[in-house]
Amino acid sequence: MTRDVPAKRRLLVVDDEASIRKVLQAMLTREGHLADTAESGQDAVAKLEEEAYDLVVTDLKMPGMGGMELLSWCGRTLPGLPVIVITAHGTVDTAVEALKLGAYDYITKPFEQEELRMVIAKALRSEEASRGALHEDRDGRYAIIGRTQGMRQVYGLIEKVADSPTTVLVSGESGTGKELVARALHDSSSRVDAPFVQVNCGAIPENLFESELFGYEKGAFTGAVSSKPGRFELAHGGTLFLDEVGELPLDLQVKLLRVLQDGTFERVGGVKQLKTDVRVVAATNRDLLKEVKRGSFREDLYYRLNVIPIRLPPLRERAEDIPLLVDHFLAKFNGRLCKEVEGIAPEAMAALMAHRWPGNIRELENLMERSVLLADATLLGVKDLPGLGTPGLVDEDEEDLEELGLKDYVRVYTARLERARIQRALELEDGNVTRAARRLGISRKSLQTKMKDYGLRDER
Repeated sequence: MTRDVPAKRRLLVVDDEASIRKVLQAMLTREGHLADTAESGQDAVAKLEEEAYDLVVTDLKMPGMGGMELLSWCGRTLPGLPVIVITAHGTVDTAVEALKLGAYDYITKPFEQEELRMVIAKALRSEEASRGALHEDRDGRYAIIGRTQGMRQVYGLIEKVADSPTTVLVSGESGTGKELVARALHDSSSRVDAPFVQVNCGAIPENLFESELFGYEKGAFTGAVSSKPGRFELAHGGTLFLDEVGELPLDLQVKLLRVLQDGTFERVGGVKQLKTDVRVVAATNRDLLKEVKRGSFREDLYYRLNVIPIRLPPLRERAEDIPLLVDHFLAKFNGRLCKEVEGIAPEAMAALMAHRWPGNIRELENLMERSVLLADATLLGVKDLPGLGTPGLVDEDEEDLEELGLKDYVRVYTARLERARIQRALELEDGNVTRAARRLGISRKSLQTKMKDYGLRDER
């Protein structure tokens, strides 16, 4: 299995059956995690009070303090800690109750270890995305870091539509934080105490799509030994987040359209019509309008999803937010990796701001983790940014630059960075000098002078 989250996360397995504890502990250890066990809810609380855990996997039915009580305690005492509930006593009511109490997900026994691994990986990624959000007034809002105009527009839209039942379509490149927007819409709405249920449409095999979304009845297919609720049922009263919605097969698009129109559906193998009250937030990194023209996405579904569009700008369009993000990631990885990196040198920050970031915030986060882990000094320089790979910045003349004194090195290097930044601003504004100057925060005359100095007038 490809590892989706960093190793050495500390997890707690809670179950009154020793054999289950032993199996799950061995599985998590093989995955590279630190796994502790508890034989009861009371034992788990004692461990949670003494040690910081990244995730809890708990059985539901246990003598004394059961899984529901433990889940409730975690919600009150350790808000934000992901809890996955595993039980042999699976009903729609208990599943919904567990999600309302804050469970990240709900799995019934018997279960496949691969299924549990996937759910744990998703939970840790989700926890990773929301952990350590900084003060709203300083760095952003809704646990999203960013103070540029483009991000302020996103915050404004979230504020306006959060408490509406209207469907929202969040678009943006991979790694821009679309899930954070979906969670902000949920957490800022009157549905905040109801479930937030996420479905990654790009990670579910096509033959399992329908049963995943709508559930199935006992005997609907080979292996369906009991009925199971789908995501629409589990999200009743709350929010259903359909990530990578552009991956939905055409036949399922029809069924999704029906649910969005009247809130009704049937389980696979069932005849009873069910009704659900969910607020749907969809996300995509594709241009769905182009997909409509190609015939791979239904036009009627597109307009049903795209009632309120929210576009997340790529990181290259909000480079001014990079210092905030860098500070956030430095604090995060210093804590996790037990390092003491105090900051980043000006020339290194300039290199980060000039980079195009095809992987967006996820790429920046990965880079900062590597840099902090490998750092030998308390201040990160350009050489401490492994794999930055900024075209035109570190090139074949780098060895010549190393022969310069510090002042000359910084002057030459800064000039390269400034030229690259101006060139990128002109590209983003289609060569319009006035708009590029506004983006760079300088006067039109200053920009024209710099373009002349750097030979950019000739290029254009």
